[in-house]
Amino acid sequence: MNNPIASTASAIASTASAIAAAPAAASAVPAATAPAASAAASAASAVPAAVPAAAASAASAVPAAASAAAAITSIASAAAKIGRRRFLAAAGLAAAPLILPSRLFGGGAPSNHLRLAVIGCGSRSRQLVFSNSGAAVEADARIVATCDCFTQRRETMAAELNTRYGANVCAPVADHREVLARADIDGVIIAAHDHWHVPLAHAAALAGKDVYVEKPLTPALAWAFKLREAAARKKIVVQYGTQQRSNQTQFRRACEFVRNGYIGKIKEVVCWCPDMSEEIKHAQVQPYGSVENAEPPAGFDYDRWLGPAPEKPYTVDRCTRFGGYHIYDYSLGFIAGWGAHPLDIAQWGLDADRTSPVRYEGTGLLPLTGRLWDSLESFDARCDYAGGVRLRLMGWRAAAPALARRRIRARASHGTHFIGEKGWITVDRSALLASDRRLQSKDAEVSENEIRLKRTKSHMRDFFDCMRSRETTISPLEAAIRSDTISHLANAAIRLDRPLRWDPDAEKVINDDEAAAMLDRPLRAKWNEFAL
Repeated sequence: MNNPIASTASAIASTASAIAAAPAAASAVPAATAPAASAAASAASAVPAAVPAAAASAASAVPAAASAAAAITSIASAAAKIGRRRFLAAAGLAAAPLILPSRLFGGGAPSNHLRLAVIGCGSRSRQLVFSNSGAAVEADARIVATCDCFTQRRETMAAELNTRYGANVCAPVADHREVLARADIDGVIIAAHDHWHVPLAHAAALAGKDVYVEKPLTPALAWAFKLREAAARKKIVVQYGTQQRSNQTQFRRACEFVRNGYIGKIKEVVCWCPDMSEEIKHAQVQPYGSVENAEPPAGFDYDRWLGPAPEKPYTVDRCTRFGGYHIYDYSLGFIAGWGAHPLDIAQWGLDADRTSPVRYEGTGLLPLTGRLWDSLESFDARCDYAGGVRLRLMGWRAAAPALARRRIRARASHGTHFIGEKGWITVDRSALLASDRRLQSKDAEVSENEIRLKRTKSHMRDFFDCMRSRETTISPLEAAIRSDTISHLANAAIRLDRPLRWDPDAEKVINDDEAAAMLDRPLRAKWNEFAL
């Protein structure tokens, strides 16, 4: 009587022999295949004994001289009879799948695809995945896992991706640790709430995954320093989600004009962005969100959503995207959440991606104590670089009258305005304006022999290209940290109501222990990704 387990093991062993013996197959199959096949054979004793005889016969019938692809297909068919998940787990293949040679499939080979996971499947994530410049439109990448604290969000995104791909490629996963443990995933797109950005990115770095992480970087600057160390040690690629460097060419052009002296030596940069005053209308209980305890909705893992943040009762306004934006447990508020965009362009134009201002002061308004939304409601920060350039960052409530007094034309509630000795340039998502109107033309570009910044089709495309080339992304981690530093120091100066000095080389607050302490936050031990 045939032993189905032995037959299955024999078929797997025959496959490994065929790969080793056939010269054509041996040269085409990646080196990782033989160890995987060997692991599968050694684990065959764990396969349940309920394999039907028909499956065993099919497996044992695989001729040793057949091609590697045919053998593996036959084994997969036999495995299906006992349950794919149990077979793969027993054979050690769930985390290290067999990779077929790309020449068997041509240019569309699965092995040619970058394999990605999305962590955080809310509204921002959907833009990163499904927009015209999103991850799902790129032919050389596949999103194979979606992860979110809301069951419906991860399952809906996975189903939509599978429909787009025309195959069951993507699986919804509840636990990010399960995602990061998968050896077949090359990179992750992190679009969870702000307090999860760096802990998830750090865990991904330790797992050797490349990272696309949304802005703002973190509510605790000390966490970002840990991410920097892990990313450098593991040599991963990081793309920071400040898409203005890629997706709209007027920002690149403005920064090139500034760097090449088209408006002379820069004296000042004025930045502005929306603040909480524009968001209050979105609270279910106005003006600052409900503080009434409530039961989390079905299908929502509230403890996981809180993650490293302090444990607090659930309310209907806590776990919305607006709660995530404006509750200080999870973010700095829009001084970082929106300020990241105009500050990033200021830093890019000033060629300051490896430094930050040295002095900070400012004023702002906080909601009354006891309110759910408790980040800065409005802000006006003034910062000085070592070389004398003044940077000003304002929320729109402060910016609107200030810009009008200075006759700075604001076409939107966000923008970056460079002031030089010979003129000015303003740039936002609607247009580039300049004192020299010739620069406003969409065809106006610097010459080939001038300073030229990186050009790319889109932010996501640049991330994928750098995953393959291992080159530096257009929005690297260092630029993210240095830009985010401005938000953190400005926030601290406003909350403490005193000027602060910063050493950008040592990356330390000078002679102010209370301000320095504000740059770190404790993490709940259960979700402390830095303790791993």
